[in-house]
Amino acid sequence: MPIDVRTSRGVIRDQRQAIIAEGPDALAFLQGQLSQDLDALAPGEASWSLVLHPQGKISAWFRITRVTNDRFVMDLDAGWADEVLTRLNRFKLRTDIDISLAPWSSVTIVGPGADDLVVDGVEHDMITSWAGVPVRDIFGSSLGDVAGDELTSDEFQALRIEAGVPKMGVELNESTIPAAAGIVEQSVSFTKGCYTGQELVARIDSRGNNVPKRLLSVVLAGDAVPPADSPVVAGDATLGAITSASYSSHLDAVVGLAYISRAGEVGQTVAVDIDGASVPGELRELPLVRG
Repeated sequence: MPIDVRTSRGVIRDQRQAIIAEGPDALAFLQGQLSQDLDALAPGEASWSLVLHPQGKISAWFRITRVTNDRFVMDLDAGWADEVLTRLNRFKLRTDIDISLAPWSSVTIVGPGADDLVVDGVEHDMITSWAGVPVRDIFGSSLGDVAGDELTSDEFQALRIEAGVPKMGVELNESTIPAAAGIVEQSVSFTKGCYTGQELVARIDSRGNNVPKRLLSVVLAGDAVPPADSPVVAGDATLGAITSASYSSHLDAVVGLAYISRAGEVGQTVAVDIDGASVPGELRELPLVRG
């Protein structure tokens, strides 16, 4: 039976990695590289941020915590730490900062009681909410046992899609404009000083975030789950392609994410090709489920 994370606690491992940046120049260096205003964070506070390529496309999206005045922890989707380490270490010439992979494993706790569950060995602890469900990421070099049912990757992905949370390597990559993914508001400061990739972000914001395509959800009929890159069409027009999809037990439907062109509208009936069959669906705004 699928786990209902709205009534039962689930656990999934190794979804995230962490990077530690520390030293006397940590704040000044990161302030010039990241999209978020780190000066505005007090010790213990966290926010989402981006590392961008010079052209304004996404290198990585992550959460950054100001642990102390000169120590920061960045946590991000597993498999993308090397991208951040390579990108930041390339530009830290004559800067007193050490940027390295944290020697931690991670466990993600989802559902009721996630926020106050006591676990031994936690060295970094982050809590958020997806579609009204508590999602807590804990990190440590020797984490203790975590009470909860084992979540499958499909169950975890269904909740992520319901919440409209993009994932590195799936919805986000070096060709993605932040505004298309809908993550500018939570990840970008428009009042701080310059940072790499700022020009494109600012230009699109000045145009009302009018982008060629944007991330939407697709709710499909039936129980077939489309693979990534399945075309989303309306009539003879291809509007976009599925980036990720899963069965949602909460909605009792197959749900997906897709970048949809301006020709597509929320509420529009579409079709997705799944193994040669045209499956009807509907475009919906994100988040698909609100907390």
